[in-house]
Amino acid sequence: MTPPERYNATYKWLHWLLALGIAYAFGLGWVMTGMEGITPTKLRYFSWHKWLGVTLFALSVARLGWRWLSPPPELPATVSPLQRRAALWMHYALYFTTLAVPVSGYLHSLAAGFPVVYFGRFELPVLFGKTPTLIEPLRLTHAWLSYAMATGVLLHAAAALVHHVHYRDTVLTSMLPVLKRRS
Repeated sequence: MTPPERYNATYKWLHWLLALGIAYAFGLGWVMTGMEGITPTKLRYFSWHKWLGVTLFALSVARLGWRWLSPPPELPATVSPLQRRAALWMHYALYFTTLAVPVSGYLHSLAAGFPVVYFGRFELPVLFGKTPTLIEPLRLTHAWLSYAMATGVLLHAAAALVHHVHYRDTVLTSMLPVLKRRS
């Protein structure tokens, strides 16, 4: 299959929904874990954070499926082989973390004895019961994977800006819905 010249609307929607959701989930996680004690607000934030995690996991699976069905556009010819490899590995890392962060959060929640109930209505499968010995390792795993994902997202955005401002190519504009592609 020949790659298209630009990302299609499905790519763009999935990309930007994930970007906004990840930013919101990270911020919410930061705020809720910094709150003292157990309060109704903190519990509400934890529920929202979990719901977002489930949603982002589903969007990530959809995005991977879409990438498999519809190849992304080629990078501009001016992109060096080293930059191509770096971009490929960054995408792999981002795909991995968008799946691993929600899974680690889900497992941490189960280990702590709190099943995940999506939107308060749909209980996700309980794979194991409360397991105190796993709580801290899974909390740390979830935290570090979240920081790795946030770092990857920032590097990804910075690289796109460098391509737009310094190299003046189509890397950024091919994903933005509002800017026209440079020729």
